[in-house]
Amino acid sequence: MKITIAALLACAASLASFPAHAGNNVFTGMVTAQPGCLPTSTGRIVLSASGGVQHLHVEVFKLPPNTGFDVFVIQVPKAPFGMSWYQGDISTDGAGNGVVDFVGVFSKETFMLAPGVASAPVVFPDDASSNPATPPIQMYHVGIWFDSPAAAVAAGCANTVTKFNGTHNAGVQALNTSNFADATGPLKFFVP
Repeated sequence: MKITIAALLACAASLASFPAHAGNNVFTGMVTAQPGCLPTSTGRIVLSASGGVQHLHVEVFKLPPNTGFDVFVIQVPKAPFGMSWYQGDISTDGAGNGVVDFVGVFSKETFMLAPGVASAPVVFPDDASSNPATPPIQMYHVGIWFDSPAAAVAAGCANTVTKFNGTHNAGVQALNTSNFADATGPLKFFVP
């Protein structure tokens, strides 16, 4: 049985019509990140809990069709972004819509920590060989980047190379949760 993205989005929309309850919060309103770039594109995040983990369900609408994007949990929704954690990829269908699900910790307890300096593997030429010591830093925002600068340019966006994909050669940020304050992104409000 083949399930289309449109069918998944229709199913998600019907689920979202139920009232929010503990363990199931719906946040609508990912917004475009660049002025003049993707003016009609939007996204939405649905957070839910199952046992000791959370599910981050991401839906995007009216992005460029058949295009790859990268999803990150970030400290601050816009540059300089602060600490950032690569979640994975999302691809759009022929209509520019996409959906992806992640399992992990996506709540008020989402944070990064580096109690001390440690050596790190250098896999790509721009990788650091060690980390700075960092006390706990809470991260409550979500950002989505073009997987390549060429895809961003084809969509009428800036031709800028960023580090926001698995090989560190992504395009500009497409959507984010900057409709929430910097210190109070949507993950902060999810208490499983």
